[in-house]
Amino acid sequence: MHKNMVIFGTRPEAIKLFPVVNALAGYSDMRTEVLVSAQHRQMLDQVLTISGIVPDYDLDLMQPGQSLDALTARLLEAIGGVLDTAKPDRVIVQGDTATAMAGALAAYYRQIPVSHVEAGLRSNNIYQPWPEEVNRKIIGAIADQHFAPTAVSAAALAAEAVSQGNIYVTGNTGVDALHWVTGRIAQNPALVANLAPYEERFRGRKIIGITTHRRENFGDGMDNIAAAIRAIAARDDVACIFPVHMNPNVRDVMNAALGDLPNVAMIEPLDYPNFARLLSISHIMLTDSGGVQEEAPALGKPVLVMRDTTERPEGINAGTAKLIGTDKDRIISEICTLLDDDAAYSAMARAHNPFGDGHASQRIAAIIDHARRRET
Repeated sequence: MHKNMVIFGTRPEAIKLFPVVNALAGYSDMRTEVLVSAQHRQMLDQVLTISGIVPDYDLDLMQPGQSLDALTARLLEAIGGVLDTAKPDRVIVQGDTATAMAGALAAYYRQIPVSHVEAGLRSNNIYQPWPEEVNRKIIGAIADQHFAPTAVSAAALAAEAVSQGNIYVTGNTGVDALHWVTGRIAQNPALVANLAPYEERFRGRKIIGITTHRRENFGDGMDNIAAAIRAIAARDDVACIFPVHMNPNVRDVMNAALGDLPNVAMIEPLDYPNFARLLSISHIMLTDSGGVQEEAPALGKPVLVMRDTTERPEGINAGTAKLIGTDKDRIISEICTLLDDDAAYSAMARAHNPFGDGHASQRIAAIIDHARRRET
């Protein structure tokens, strides 16, 4: 029987791959196994729990403060060992993490074909985002199935001489996941009980949802972001809900700058249902995340992106997101414009979401199945 191995290690990968795992499970003549590196242990486990996915292999590789080269070396060796034991016919990775890159490279060393979910994202600057831009280019050089979320990402692959026959525009599986979890929340509101106290506490205020974690923003960028949030929080019509990333480069800066503000709720990272709820109740999302640029527009929420470049230009072009960098005054100005100018807000909130219709995973599973049948 044909065997797929789906490899991931972080929460964003898990969110975008659990719909693919579920779609592949619908094919009774294919076996699909899951390998997790646990590059982000606690945050990964939250998604595994809500999605009901039980990994077949768990490498549990997370260590505090590990360097990128040490992590990559451990990933490559550990994933390679699993591939030698499991002998899959195809490896499936998503996005641009160290786990995805090492998974693709370990598969290549064994001549196992690789499918790349969310292929073709390019900022065209190898240091923004770093190291993700090079990770995804490495995967792109290896993969024989490139599942591009949009026509823009498909064109980026074609520009790198990837064969048109190996590029498939599928939509983004993150939209699939968001639709799925929104349905679950409607059935069981207790899933989002963590946010209920903050919704009550900040009733009547415009909520700004905040996430930041990018390595290229560590240092001065993070200091600027903290200072901008502190200035915005001086307004009496807003409240900030900020699930703070566990990395000390983020947490230490934010605790020092924002810890004494009554209308800034710095909370532990949210599980997936509660994060989806945060997107839903926020007036604006302020972020340096990639996934939020796709998810928030699906709920009609403007996204201000604290980066200088993005590998998701579709949102910028459609008007659902805006690049604002990490200059303190620019962040303050852009947030105040959306808070005070109804026309500017509506233009972003009502813009068309370019990232898909919620059926990307079914398309991906069907393509993998069709290719398998053609090869046998």
